[in-house]
Amino acid sequence: MNNKLKQREKWYWLLVVLVELVLFISSSMTYKQQTSVPFLQRHLGNHQRPLYDFLNSFGFQYGDKYQSVKNDGYFHFVEFIMRKTAHFGTYFILGLFLCLALYTYFKKNQVLQIFIPWMAATGLAAFDEFHQGLTGGRTPLVEDVILDSTGALVAILLTVLIVYLLKKRQKKLHPFSMEY
Repeated sequence: MNNKLKQREKWYWLLVVLVELVLFISSSMTYKQQTSVPFLQRHLGNHQRPLYDFLNSFGFQYGDKYQSVKNDGYFHFVEFIMRKTAHFGTYFILGLFLCLALYTYFKKNQVLQIFIPWMAATGLAAFDEFHQGLTGGRTPLVEDVILDSTGALVAILLTVLIVYLLKKRQKKLHPFSMEY
């Protein structure tokens, strides 16, 4: 298992760089360049509002603002949910690839297999928010760094668990093999 991860390591690093490139480009764009509200309004119109009753039934504090359909309007609230899902999802992917890229370096220390990629992803999230703060019409938020960091941690924990289970399965199937 470790040999397979080591052979694919350069590809995982390439994927880390590609995810970071997407994040850098995204945080370089102003809100006006990035907003999906006009797209949602154009394609859903004023009458189609999927999940309106569900979305209208809750709200939550994020940063200094209470987010809800009532406060933001349907399309802006949907966009907010989409943007925060993208934050979590992008850093989930980044955490996955960082974990796989660094896995063999810390094969004897499970704590470092989790901690190092998580801290790298968290540092990249903080840098990304700082970079976003230099872009017009964008607001860097500590809450976004926490959300990003959580996405990365979830991916890293799942990756370590899956690799562990695969190694355990491989050991059962091939008890005399030296590759684990």
